[in-house]
Amino acid sequence: MENITDITQTIIDTINTIFENIFSSIDNNLYSVLDEITFVSSNILNDHNFEKIFGTSTTNGILLISNSLLLGFILYYASRYLMSHITYHQIENPFSFIIKTTLFGIFMNCSFYIIQQFLDLTYNISFAIRNIGENLFNSSICFSELINKINTNIAINTSSINIFSVDGLIKGTLSISLLNLVFSYSLRYIMIKLFVLLTPFAFLSLTLNTTSWFFKTWFKNLFSLLFIQIIVSLILVILFSLDFSTSNLLNKFIYVGGIYALIKSNTFVREFVGGVSTNVSQTVQNLTHFKS
Repeated sequence: MENITDITQTIIDTINTIFENIFSSIDNNLYSVLDEITFVSSNILNDHNFEKIFGTSTTNGILLISNSLLLGFILYYASRYLMSHITYHQIENPFSFIIKTTLFGIFMNCSFYIIQQFLDLTYNISFAIRNIGENLFNSSICFSELINKINTNIAINTSSINIFSVDGLIKGTLSISLLNLVFSYSLRYIMIKLFVLLTPFAFLSLTLNTTSWFFKTWFKNLFSLLFIQIIVSLILVILFSLDFSTSNLLNKFIYVGGIYALIKSNTFVREFVGGVSTNVSQTVQNLTHFKS
C-alpha cells in the first residue's frame, strides 16, 4: 500500500515538474515578445526587404504595379468616355476624373510616408494611455510586468506549482491564454503588414467610382487591426488599477477575466467597427467550414 502511495506521489511530482518548466519557459520568453508584436509603430516598416517589396521608387516593387494600373485606369476611362458619345451613357465628368487621378496618384506614390504617420498616430495614442497608467500606478504597463504582478500579487509560486490545485489550474489557464494571445497577435502583425502593402492600391481605387469600395474596406480592416492596441492598452491600465493587495480567489478569477478580455479584444473591435478576425481558433474553424 505504501509503495502505491509513493508511486502516485512520484507521478504527481513529475507532472508538476513538467508544468513548472513549461510555465517558467512561457514566463521567461514569451511576454516580452508579446509586447513587441502588440504595440505596432512605423518601426514595423524598417525592414530592407519589406521596403523593396513595397517599392523605393515608382519604378520598382508594389509602386511599379500600382502606377501601371493607374495608367490602365486612365485608358479605361478614356475608352468609356469615347464610347459614351456613341451609347449616350452618362459617365463621370473628365475634369473631375483628372483632378482625382492627379490627387490620388500623388497620395499613392507617397503612401509609404502616409502609412508611417498613420501607424505612429495609433501607436502614440496607445503609448499615451499606457504612460498615464505608469504615472498613476508607478508601474510599467506591459505584458511582462503584468505576469510579474500576477505571480507576485496573486501568490502563484511558479517554482512550486501544484497543477491539481486551484492555483495551479488558474496559473495553467493564464499561461495557455497568454500563449493564445501570442499566436493571435502574431497573426495580427502579419495582417498589418499585408494591409500596408495594399496601401497604394487603396489610394488607386479612389480614382474610379466603381472601385472606391476597395479603399473603404481596406481602411476599415487596417483601422480595426490598429485600434486593437488602443483597446489592449485600456484593458492593461484597468488590470493594473485593481487592488490585489489581498490574495483571495476572487482576485485570481478577476485576473483570468482580464486576460480573457485581452483575448476577446479583437472580437470587441470587430463588433464595434468591423474588420478582419485575428482569432486563431476562429480562423481555423472558418477554414474547416470552408473546406467542408
